[in-house]
Amino acid sequence: MLGLKLPTDPRWVNIVEKNIEEILTDHAFCEQKATSTAISLIVSFPEYTELVQEMTALVKEEISHFKMVHDKIIERGWTLGRDRKDEYVIELMKFFPKGGSRTTQLVHRLLYAALIEARSCERFRLLSEELADEELRTFYRNLMVSEANHYTMFLGFARQYGNKKEVDTKWQQLLDYEAKIMSDLGTSEAIHG
Repeated sequence: MLGLKLPTDPRWVNIVEKNIEEILTDHAFCEQKATSTAISLIVSFPEYTELVQEMTALVKEEISHFKMVHDKIIERGWTLGRDRKDEYVIELMKFFPKGGSRTTQLVHRLLYAALIEARSCERFRLLSEELADEELRTFYRNLMVSEANHYTMFLGFARQYGNKKEVDTKWQQLLDYEAKIMSDLGTSEAIHG
């Protein structure tokens, strides 16, 4: 369903289980960054009314996810750690050239967002199936559904605002590029690492 070209090695969950505190901290910051992305799209593209409406709803949802993850951290007697660079996102953002028309910039940002949400969804599915901690398995199963909805929403907007054929070609190229990035990752307790 997600179209990812390289699935995450299930052994990644073994890395995660050795440091649940780290994955929860990384996850919390992923939710915060998703909130920021939605706000940035509103600020950058206010003339797209339907997008603004959906991003406003997404801001509320993503910040509520941040709170849910933060609450899990607190429940376990921990505090939110410091944010780390997300090497996955840094590499991903190198794919499309900078510049171009406003529409091209919007489509590229929507495709990046769709792919990040798709990978998060895939990782959440693994966590929901493989973690030993039943509470966290349920937690990630519930979040997985939201991430799938976000992925399809961003991809749908890219196809709506751009030329569908061009968008689909760019999407496939981005998926291929992302598979190369993922071949070097999967060795840390990070949602995308």
